[in-house]
Amino acid sequence: MFRPSCFLAAKHLGRFGIMMFMAWMACGVAACAADLLVEKADDVLSDAGREKLHARLDEAIGKLTADIERSPKTFDLYSRRGDQRFFRGQFAEAIQDYEKMVELRPETEASHWRRGIAYFYAERYKDAIRQWDLYSTFDDVDRENGIWRFLSQVKAHDVKTARDGLLKYKKDDREPFPDVYAMFAGKLSGDEMITRIDKASLSKDEREKRLFYAHLYVGLLDVVEDRRNTAIKHLRESTSNSWGRDAGYGPNYMWHVGRLHHDLLARTAKVDK
Repeated sequence: MFRPSCFLAAKHLGRFGIMMFMAWMACGVAACAADLLVEKADDVLSDAGREKLHARLDEAIGKLTADIERSPKTFDLYSRRGDQRFFRGQFAEAIQDYEKMVELRPETEASHWRRGIAYFYAERYKDAIRQWDLYSTFDDVDRENGIWRFLSQVKAHDVKTARDGLLKYKKDDREPFPDVYAMFAGKLSGDEMITRIDKASLSKDEREKRLFYAHLYVGLLDVVEDRRNTAIKHLRESTSNSWGRDAGYGPNYMWHVGRLHHDLLARTAKVDK
């Protein structure tokens, strides 16, 4: 089910990419095709672009639902529909599909990070924390897991509890996650991290990759620490970043996360006015 571009994206990301590729394959995910939902000319931050994306997602969900009715025990169909439902903001429905995947293949439970993110957005924070704890038994390098555990801990408890309970990592992770994790630990500000990226000697592609993740996670930290205006700003920067949109595979999923959260905050801001 995986296109060659998906494997190349994983290879480009080094050890983490290969690890995530293996996890993705274990979950039977065909969401590499998700990048086909957004064309390079689309402006998903505009009303027209957003409506176009929603229409594509609704069409994909409808087709996958029909396929599932014909083949109700096909693991990959639930994986694909779960992703489309999540991208559409249908978090409870996405969880149903992700949990069906685990029911069909229990060995995928620990690696199912997408289920943890869906739990977070469905406000099932304790279930999300449990998923991050499971994932840490699968991969002891990936600091993104520790970050999402932190975000869930803040929502379930408070910032102090989350910071005190940050997972400890002894092995190196890909850039910019050592700095991102330091930010969540309170040792580095978001502005300092972004300045480091701006000043570093990097290729254009590498700089855009790091800025994509930096703005995404500065924005998400702002969200849980109730800085809505700056959260919207950083999540907008992340969504505008072409690297995340075009990367395919896991980064594309995270691009949708930033897009979704930007839209949630922007919609709330309009209601409050």
